[in-house]
Amino acid sequence: MRFTGRLASWNDERGFGFITPDQGGQELFVHVRAFPQGTGRPKVGLSLSFGVETGRDGRKRATDVQFQHQGARVRGTRTETPVPWTWPRLLVVPAFVAVAATVGTLWTVKPIVGLVYLVASIAAFIAYALDKAAARSGGWRTPEDTLHLFSLAGGWPGALLAQQWLRHKTSKTAFLRIYWVTVLLNVGVFVLLHSPWARARWPWLA
Repeated sequence: MRFTGRLASWNDERGFGFITPDQGGQELFVHVRAFPQGTGRPKVGLSLSFGVETGRDGRKRATDVQFQHQGARVRGTRTETPVPWTWPRLLVVPAFVAVAATVGTLWTVKPIVGLVYLVASIAAFIAYALDKAAARSGGWRTPEDTLHLFSLAGGWPGALLAQQWLRHKTSKTAFLRIYWVTVLLNVGVFVLLHSPWARARWPWLA
């Protein structure tokens, strides 16, 4: 037997939420794995049809969830397309290249520094991709602090690309605020460590 209802709440980080049945009664737990694959991130307020089963804990939960309207499914799949590039996101990498070129002209930048940024960016992109997959499948999520550490270590260009291309973490204002702080800190440390002041105090940087 199938029922209908609306998604009343959704915890995207943990991959679950609660459905309010149209027939009344208590809200039903629903896990992200109960949704059809390829339909994108569940949205609060969506009209749903679903079955009901009893979980291992003895509590009822929704299963085999389907969107009641095709329009809802289309909105879900749209989240898989890249988000628009804003001017700050378009200019941050060229601006950093200009800063690095200036630092290299005034002082010196070792080639290994570029390799560090490349490896860190690849690692950051992979971390975002794995977290995106886990969010959809209900698997173990990558802590946000870990994603920020990748950015702080020089992987922020890869994190930026992952945010845009995978459309992941782009709607969380608090997360993005910290992300941009990691970018500024990383660039600041980059300039500081290549300055004569730092090399005078730490000769191994030369």
